[in-house]
Formats: sequence, structure tokens, C-alpha cells
Amino acid sequence: MNILVCGARGFIGAALCDALTRDGYRVFKGVRNGKDVAIDYATDTDPAVWVPRLRDIDVVINAVGILVERRDQTFDLLHRRAPIALFEASCQAGVKHIVQISALGAETGTTSYFQSKRAADDHLQTLPVRHHILRPALVYGTAGASARFFRALASAPIHPLPAGGHQLLRPIHVDDLADIVVDLLRSERVPEADGQPLDLVGGTQVAYRDMLAAYRQSLGFPAAWRVAIPAPLIALGATLLDRVPGSVLTRDTWRMLNQGNTAEVATTAKVLGHLPAGVDDFIRPQDAPALRHEALSTWRGPLLRGALAVTWIGTAICSAFIHPQAASLDLLARVHLHGAPALAMLYLASALDLVLGMATLLRPGRRLWAAQAALIAGYSILIAIALPEFLWHPFGPILKNVPILALLFVLLSEERGNKETS
Repeated sequence: MNILVCGARGFIGAALCDALTRDGYRVFKGVRNGKDVAIDYATDTDPAVWVPRLRDIDVVINAVGILVERRDQTFDLLHRRAPIALFEASCQAGVKHIVQISALGAETGTTSYFQSKRAADDHLQTLPVRHHILRPALVYGTAGASARFFRALASAPIHPLPAGGHQLLRPIHVDDLADIVVDLLRSERVPEADGQPLDLVGGTQVAYRDMLAAYRQSLGFPAAWRVAIPAPLIALGATLLDRVPGSVLTRDTWRMLNQGNTAEVATTAKVLGHLPAGVDDFIRPQDAPALRHEALSTWRGPLLRGALAVTWIGTAICSAFIHPQAASLDLLARVHLHGAPALAMLYLASALDLVLGMATLLRPGRRLWAAQAALIAGYSILIAIALPEFLWHPFGPILKNVPILALLFVLLSEERGNKETS
């Protein structure tokens, strides 16, 4: 049996390809750039484009999906127009079976995401071809982007919880979803559920706050502090971030979280043949150390860079505009700088600090960290020689450079490979 998996490089698509290959099927991978079947949902909205690609294909699986729109990748194109063209072409080409990976909540959801998914589902149900419409809940898997995001949140010592984090979820493991697809294709009889959307969920229903707690415990961390964020503040943030590229928090994702993501487990257990895995079993003990490191590295780098940028930019502003100029010039006089040269040095140093702070945010990289470390070390040595009283000053202005140098050492050592971005 020849199977075309559209979205084969995606998280769910890749898992489906692996499971189908293990079961002995011949899998063709539909990807934007690849050796198998070249597809592009952003442009392939005409059935005529698809028909030649479907010769000798027995089963088509649509696993293409996005959570946030980006440029030409819109819900209407990727969830509705291209899949409908694919389904129409499948009928024309004689494809025997179509599997549509939709989303739990598509039946009644009011967001653009759900509406686009539902439009494709509804169209497929009108076509004269055997089909299954699978509507999984939030899908967990080691390689999943959402799973990495939630593990990173879980690894933080403080859990900010939108509206208290009481939203109900029932995430399903990607391995269970893949097994369901394989079982449906393997069955020679027409299952009772053919044509009817199947709501697929995991073994345990949890509140959002408890899902994070379960992931945190599985990663080997102690319990986190919980901080409830009022719903109006989350709604305001979602509105402000709605059109920011790559933002996870948008008005639609906030509405989807509020609606919850759960259903009865009976249907999933019946199709799967056993109770699906629950959140407590998602992270295996042998995988926990690596996932723990990955989760920490997700937010550790941005946090360190942010702290460093605030230090540089704050120093620039204080030196140039807040700290008394006379006091600054008095200090420069002790290193034999007076008058115009001293004033020029003050503002040039402030400008340099500002540039380094902005570069930390916009152009981080190994050369930048090395340059900052060298500059701080040079500042520290010069001040220690010319103004030794700052070494034993109770506020420790020189000693505080030690943790900053350590921070730069961490950033320098964790920079991926030898890639220069500065």
C-alpha cells in the first residue's frame, strides 16, 4: 500500500511516517522541499496540481497544520483551500482512503484556526471516498514544538498561570495518535466510525496548572511557585501580541485555552484498543535528564541576555543623563582626564555601553561576548589600579563584575557551534 503523508516533516507527520514505515507501508513524504513529493500548501490550491502527484497512491494523510499564521502561511490556505484541493484531487485520482488530521474543538470552535479546520472536515464528509477525520487534543511528543514550550514553562521555578490555570486539558501522546492511524489503515473492514470525526484524547484530564506540575515533576524538579495572572491582563497581552511574528500568545490562542481541550476518553480507548497514556507517563525516566537540560536551555539564554542588555543599557542611561556629571568628571580626573577630553570620554563610554546593550538584544554571538568580557576585565583592572577604594566599597561595584564575567562565560560556552552572529 502506497501512502502519501502531507506535512511529513512536521511533528505529527514525522511520527506518522515512522509508524507507517515500521508497519511495512511504502510511505511517500509530501514536503515543501525534498526528494519525495514536492508540495506547497501556500500555493497548491487547485486540484489539477495535485492529480499527477497522486498516481499509484492508495492513501492520503493530511497532517499539515499551523497554530499561528505567518506571512503566506494562513489558516485559510493551509487548513482549508489546499486540503480541499487535495481531497478533490484524491477522488479524481482514485485514492482509496483519506485521513484528515484535524483538531479537537473544530466542531464548535469560533476562532479562525478552528473554522478553517472545520471547513476542510465538512468538505471531506461530502466526498465519495472512504475517510477518517481525526480530531486530536493537544498532542504531546518529545519533538513537538508545543511540548518543548510547555516543558520550558514547567522547568521555570515560577509558574505564571493565566486566570489561575484552571483550564481543562486532556493531551494525547503522539505515539498513541500514530498507532490509531496505523490501526485504522490496517483494518480490512469498514469501521463503524468511518466518516464520522473521532475526538482523540489522552488518558488523564488535568487542569493546565497541573499539567505543568506533572511535567515539572517528571523532569525531576521540586514543586514550583504558582502565580495567578488575572484574565484581563492576559487578554490585554494577547491583544498587544496578536500580530507579533512568532508570538505564542494571541487572541485566538487565549480563547482556545479558555475553551479547554478535552473530551471523553471512551472513543480513543475503543479505537486504540486500550487506555491511552496520560500526562504522568509522557516523559520517560530515561529521557528526563536530556529533556531537563533542553527545557532549561530554552529560557536560560534569553534570560541571561536580557539581564546583560539591561545592565549595559541602564549603565549608559545613568552615566549620560542621571548620575551627576560633576561627580563623573571628578572620577575621570583621577585617571588624568580633564576638560573636553573627559567630557568626550564620558559620553563615548556611554554610547559604547548603549551599543553593546542593543547588540546583546539584536546581534548576540561569540565575538560580542568575548568583546564584552575583555572590556569589563579592562575596566575592572583600570579602576582597581586608579580607584582602589572601589574594591572594598560596600556596594561592590568592581566585585559585581565577577558574576557578569561568569554570565558571559556561560553565554560564550553555550553558543551553538562556531556560528558568528555578531
